[in-house]
Amino acid sequence: MPADELDARILALLLEQPRTSVREYARILGIARGTLQARLDRLERDGVITDYAPSLSPAALGHPVLAFVHIEVTQGHLDDVGDALAAVPEIIEAFSITGGGDLFTRVVARDNAHLEDVIQRLIQVPGVVRTRTEMALRERVPYRLTPLVDSVGRAAAAVSRGS
Repeated sequence: MPADELDARILALLLEQPRTSVREYARILGIARGTLQARLDRLERDGVITDYAPSLSPAALGHPVLAFVHIEVTQGHLDDVGDALAAVPEIIEAFSITGGGDLFTRVVARDNAHLEDVIQRLIQVPGVVRTRTEMALRERVPYRLTPLVDSVGRAAAAVSRGS
């Protein structure tokens, strides 16, 4: 199991109160600061904690339009196209996928005309065969990890009680 019950409590606290000090986290959790720091170091080393950056809103930065663009790529050009996508600032995520298309991107734009300009830029990338765009209308479940962390904690607790 990648995380035990204490790890899950630590992760939940990091998600709920991201700007709190390590000393305060230790106090809230009722554990020694050294124990907490050792756990944080291990969680980072294991790749569970990947970043401490703030969450930013593209909409508040002037890019309220969100679209998902599926990109079909000429066979053998996936890495080159991926590198080209990394140079497009409006692409905030890109994944290799199975199914309909080769890449799935999350794209933000100032307005629909700007989105069209971004898509036209993508179409011109060597190796891109075609794109399919789907516009987001409203966010129904925001990006979140707390329910997953809680579930992992409950599973870890159940395993430790059963041992």
